[in-house]
Amino acid sequence: MREHAAPGVQETAPADVRHTVRAVQGAALGWLSRNRAHFALGDDALARDGRVDGSWKPLGELAQVCATLSVRTPPSDPLHACVRDLLAFAWRQTGEGALFCEVQRAEPFATYPLEVYAAFASAGLRHPGYERAAATVAATRGWRLTEQLPTRRLGVLCAERQIGLRRDDDEPELLARTWLGGLPEPWTFERASGYALTHVVFHRTDWGRGGPDLPPAVAEHLAHWAPAWLVTCLEGGLWDLACEVAAVAAGVPTAGTDATFEAELAGAWTRIGGVQYASGALPEEDGRVAAEVPHEETVLPRDGAPAAGASGFRLCYHSTLMAAFAAGLTLARWEDAGGTPAPSSPAPVPHHAGVPLAYGGRRDAPVKPPTTPKAPTTRTTTGGTG
Repeated sequence: MREHAAPGVQETAPADVRHTVRAVQGAALGWLSRNRAHFALGDDALARDGRVDGSWKPLGELAQVCATLSVRTPPSDPLHACVRDLLAFAWRQTGEGALFCEVQRAEPFATYPLEVYAAFASAGLRHPGYERAAATVAATRGWRLTEQLPTRRLGVLCAERQIGLRRDDDEPELLARTWLGGLPEPWTFERASGYALTHVVFHRTDWGRGGPDLPPAVAEHLAHWAPAWLVTCLEGGLWDLACEVAAVAAGVPTAGTDATFEAELAGAWTRIGGVQYASGALPEEDGRVAAEVPHEETVLPRDGAPAAGASGFRLCYHSTLMAAFAAGLTLARWEDAGGTPAPSSPAPVPHHAGVPLAYGGRRDAPVKPPTTPKAPTTRTTTGGTG
C-alpha cells in the first residue's frame, strides 16, 4: 500500500475514466473467457518438435496475468471470480502440474517450464514432485552457468523466487546491464527496448505482486519518461506495447509522480478503449488485424466454440491479456492512492457451456460456471511468459 499519493492522482482519475478502465478490463476478460479453448494445450505440448510459442507460452501468459489480477482484484469483485475461473482452467491444462514433470524429464535444462509453473505457484497452485525435480536441476552448476541475456536471467530469477529457490546472482548488477537499468537517453526508446524495459519491471516486481522492486534511480527515470514512452506507443498504434507500458506506469510509486504523469496514464485509457472491439479483443497494433478477428462475435451456446479463428486469436490474444492486466493494475493504483473503489460490473458470462459428461480429470473438462460473490452496495521460444 502506498502511503503518499501524488498531487493530482485524484483529479486525473475521475469517475468516467475509472468506468472506461473498468469497461476495458471487463470486456477483455470476457473475450479471454470465451476464447479459452485456444489456450488449451494440444497433443504436441510434449512433442520434441512442438512449438512452445504456440502452446506453453500463451498458457503461461494467461496464468501470469490471472495470478496477478487474482490478488489485485478484491474477492467481492465479480471479475475476481472470472479471473480465478480462467486460472483454474489453465491449471487443469497442465494436469494440475503433472505435465511439468514430463517436460522436466524431457528437457531438464529448459527454463520455460519453470517460468510457466512459477505463475501458478504464485497463486498457490503447486506440484511438490515438480518442485523437487526443479530444485535438483537448479542446484547444478550447469543450470547456474547457462548463458543468458540480463533480462532473460532476471526472468528466471523471478521464477525461482516465486517457488522458493534462491541463488547468489547479483540482481542489481544484472539490472544495471539492461536497457532500463542503464538509465538510457529517453529518445532511444523503440519497440525492442520498450518490450525489454517492461519485462525488466515485471521480473523485478513479480508481475505486480511484490518482488524486490526497482532501485530509486530507475523508478525516478520511469517517473520522468514513462508518460512520453506511453504516448509514443499510443500515437504509433502499438496497442500491445502501450498496455505493457501502462502496466509499468501503474506500478511507479505515486510519491514520485506528478499531475502530468497521472493525466497521461489516465488519458491513455480513452485511446485504448477507443480501439478495443465490441467483442473485448484488442489488436496488437494498427494494421495487424486479420478478417478472422471480427468486431462482433457470435459464440455457439452449447459447445463453447472459440469466438475467433486460430489466426485471429494469435493476432490479438496477448494484447487483450495486457489490456486486462494493465487495467487491473491501474485501478489498483488509484484505489491504493485513496480513491473511490472501481465501479463494479457483472462478471463476463462464461462461454464454455459444457455438456454434462463424466470428464473426470481430463484437460478438456468443461469449466463449471463460477459462483459470483455479491459486491457490497528449449524448444525454440522467445522465453518466459511475457
